[in-house]
Amino acid sequence: MGRVPPRPREDPRPLKGVARSFGYAWEGVVYAWRVQRNFRIEVLLGLLAVGLSLWLGVNLVPVLLLTALVLSLELVNTALEALTDLASPVYHPLAKRAKDTAAAAVLLASLFAFLAGLWLFLPPLLARLGLS
Repeated sequence: MGRVPPRPREDPRPLKGVARSFGYAWEGVVYAWRVQRNFRIEVLLGLLAVGLSLWLGVNLVPVLLLTALVLSLELVNTALEALTDLASPVYHPLAKRAKDTAAAAVLLASLFAFLAGLWLFLPPLLARLGLS
């Protein structure tokens, strides 16, 4: 491992510290994209939902909020998995519970986002296809 970079709040130039914080956050997004298949799938589904929203004239705000919720929870899940692996490198039932519970949060958010998507998209989609 390399040396730990200075904490952004310790940087005497506050704007540079804020920029550095954004850089660290972006590194987390890139890491999740690279190693988490589900994150990549959820990003692509979110982009599909945004495109469908624009095509059907559906309000974009709920679509963006639901997409952000699912992606944010997936990132939290990824972080919790990494911390759990660090704290408990060998199998432990409590480590499994922590990981499973974090994954359940993503699952529930995804399920509710899917149901909200049906509610938002189905009527205009059927109308667009001439089936209503």
